[in-house]
This record gives sequence, structure tokens and C-alpha cells, in this order.
Amino acid sequence: MELSTGALLALAGFGGGAVLGVAARVGRFCAMGALEDWFLGGDTRRLRAWALAIAVAMAATQVLAHAGLIDLSRSVYLGHAIPWSGAVVGGLMFGLGMALVGTCGFGTLARIGGGDLRAVVTFLVMGVSAYMAMGGITGLLRRVVFEPRGATAQPAPSLDALVDKVAGLDTGALPGLAVAVVLGGWALGGGSFRQAPRLIWSGVAVGLAIAAGWLVTARLGADPFAPQKLESFTFVRPLGDAIVYLMTFSGAAITFGIGSVFGVIAGAFAGARLKREFRWEACDDVRELRRHLIGAFLMGTGGILAYGCTVGQGLSAASALSLTAPVTIMAIALGSRIGIAWLVEGDLRGVFARVRLAFGRQDP
Repeated sequence: MELSTGALLALAGFGGGAVLGVAARVGRFCAMGALEDWFLGGDTRRLRAWALAIAVAMAATQVLAHAGLIDLSRSVYLGHAIPWSGAVVGGLMFGLGMALVGTCGFGTLARIGGGDLRAVVTFLVMGVSAYMAMGGITGLLRRVVFEPRGATAQPAPSLDALVDKVAGLDTGALPGLAVAVVLGGWALGGGSFRQAPRLIWSGVAVGLAIAAGWLVTARLGADPFAPQKLESFTFVRPLGDAIVYLMTFSGAAITFGIGSVFGVIAGAFAGARLKREFRWEACDDVRELRRHLIGAFLMGTGGILAYGCTVGQGLSAASALSLTAPVTIMAIALGSRIGIAWLVEGDLRGVFARVRLAFGRQDP
């Protein structure tokens, strides 16, 4: 039986998602966990793993792009201008929701693979709220407030295009490779991080998976009879797409994103079984359930406003050298810090003081 282009892409997404799921469960690769370690304990090891993943993804993606294997201008991050207000407000909302839930969309899928029933609730609410923000009642507000008419008509600038314009010459992949070297150097500069092989291999594996996502959707998706969009991993809209696909299987088309959702769950399940950590969990009380419902709504809505999540903007968009990626990443980090201060400390007075303290600590 010959598989359709969509089915082939879904299988590729499943495989890459499985790698991400294993990295989450076995390698402890988690954006919220990295920020919590840094904010509350000054431990930057998991943050360095994330920086290493960005460095690997960026270097590999830029080499592929400048070798002519992928055209990043076709991606959602560079295909049209992303409103800066959406990147900031959406990032803050996503970060706050992430703190309330305790993880992001990617981490939610990894938790489902480990038997966490709270994550199933988060998955459903996040997916539905993402669809609401795209074309539902909150989508109307998004279009009126964050996307005024004509704002997205022009292509978005990238870091390498900006450097080329300023320098007046074609620098090729050098800007991306330079940023990757800086990030990778910082990541590997921590002595305790270099002594944590699981964190190192998880960062490298995730980075390679992001670059592979671009390559697979570029090559397989170039079907003249059924062209597919160029994309890599992100976990906001695909959660809603997966829900719709499960409900309308006979009349729905499977995609790379849908395959990646189920791939992360499968990889996390395998990782949890391997580490003997699989166990059924549920909310302790009504307050915890309420926190997850609110957090999931904020992540689904904020992720659409920001055109991505910790993986979509933090890794995929960053690997494409999107200028909105660092803005969204910083907004997500600030939103999560505000959420942590609210939950752990009971007020917001220590937000910036704790950030300064975290910066002041030295990782051995």
C-alpha cells in the first residue's frame, strides 16, 4: 500500500516526537524544570541543556538552509511578520500558564506518557483554547487587537538577513553559526553540566530532531500534487489538530504535527517504562484542577498569540533565526517567573530580586 504524503510526514513527525519524548523522560529535558532550577536554586544545568539544543538545532538548520536543502522563508516564522505585541503578551501568558500547570505543551505530552491524568485535562483544554484563539471567540479578539489589517502582509526579517543588510554582503550561514557557537560554548562551560551526560545527549538529540523536522517537511512536503507546509516541531496548534483528528478520523487529514503529538507520548511512555517511573496520577484537590484548567487555557491562547511555545519559538523559530524568537523566549521566562512567585512565595515582590540572585550565582 502506497502511503500519502501526509501519512509519510506524520510517520516522520512520530519518529522525531518519540526522540523528544525519550529526551523528556530519560534526559529530563524540560523548559519549566530548567527555569525552576535556575530561579529557585541557581542550578543552570538543565538551562544549559536547552541552550545546547538551540545551538545544535541552529547550526544544523542554517547549514541545511544555506546548502539549498530547505527554504526557511516558507516557514510560519519568516513567511510573514509576527506582531511584536503578540510575541510579548502571548509569551507572558504562556509562561504564566506554564508555571500554573508545571510544564509546557511538550511537557504535558511527556507527562501523559508517564501516566499523569492531570496532563490529559491540560492537553484537552490547551488544544481547544488554541483552536478558539485561531478561529473562535478569542480569535476575534486576537485579530482586532494583535493583528491589525496589513500587519502580517510582509515577510518577517531574520537575523542573517539583517546582518547581510547592515554589512552589505552575503554572510551565508556565519551569523547563525556564530550564535550557535556562543550558546554551545556557554552550555558546555559549566563543569557540573559536562558531568551530566544525560543532559548533554538530550540537548544534542533534541537539537538534531528540530533540524530533521525542517529537512523532512521540506523534502517530503515538496509533493507537486499535495504540497505540504514547511515546519518543524511545535506543541500548541498540533494539540488541537490531534483532538480534531481523533474526533473526525474518517474525514480528516493526518499531518506532521499530529504525528509528533502521538510520537512524544509514545517516546515518553517508553522512557517511563525504561526507568520504571510509569504510574497513574491525578489531581489532589479542586484547587489543583482549577490551576491546571486556567494554566492550560493561558498556554493555548498565549501560544497562538506568540506563534509558538517553548519548542515552537524556543527551538524551531530560534533555529530559523527568527527575530521574534528571543523576544518570545524572554517573555515566557518572565511569565513563568511571575507564576512561580505567585505560587511559591505568595506575592510578586521578589520576582526581579530572585532573577538577579540567579544571575549572580556561579555554576561550578
